[in-house]
Amino acid sequence: MTHTMLVEQYLHLTQTVLPDISHKRNWPIHNDHCFQRVVLDTVCQCCWYEKIPTPAYQHLTYQQALAAVKLCEQIKNNEVNLNVLNDTSKRYRRKQQSFNF
Repeated sequence: MTHTMLVEQYLHLTQTVLPDISHKRNWPIHNDHCFQRVVLDTVCQCCWYEKIPTPAYQHLTYQQALAAVKLCEQIKNNEVNLNVLNDTSKRYRRKQQSFNF
């Protein structure tokens, strides 16, 4: 699969597929930007914008796009716990906002 195809697949999964099934599965997130946050934070293991310039989809490397698509598929197939991924993503953001005095 080419880089462009991977990015297109990532966008399709996060903008359409995952939001469409989120209510049926009682997931903690439902909006496309939330899925993108969780997926990219998981791929980067930090707040994604610490490693990827905005807009992220235009700056994903091949490996990041591949990892994002694989993770989206795992989420879709209930192979990973979305609650845990979402909580971890939110924790990354709380760390970023903390101050050291």
